Amino acid sequence: MEGVRVLIVDDEPELVSALQERLSLRGFSTRGVTDGTAALACLAEEPFDVVLADVKMPGLGGLDLVRTIKTERPNIPVVLLTGHSSAQDAASGSDLGAFEYLMKPVKIDDLVRVLRAAVARGEDSK
Repeated sequence: MEGVRVLIVDDEPELVSALQERLSLRGFSTRGVTDGTAALACLAEEPFDVVLADVKMPGLGGLDLVRTIKTERPNIPVVLLTGHSSAQDAASGSDLGAFEYLMKPVKIDDLVRVLRAAVARGEDSK
């Protein structure tokens, strides 16, 4: 699964940078943005295999992104990432079609495993 294209969306630029670096070292191709509106613009410009999005962001948050992505591009899996666990957010994300809901800080090996599984499922549904 070399070259899996991941769009990372989080309002913490340092986290976006760190995730890009760590995933790139593991063979992923990444692009990072710091808000949901920029994420939708990226999705309109280029193809991605999976989106990794923070749940809580100013403006367009992760749940809004899942809703929009699943409407416009249902085959792109979305993995939600949060530092503020909420059973309601997890249930809402799942209901909207999110592939997984992970807590920050996430272990990179766990994230890699989830991203690969999400891409594999996305490929199966094409």
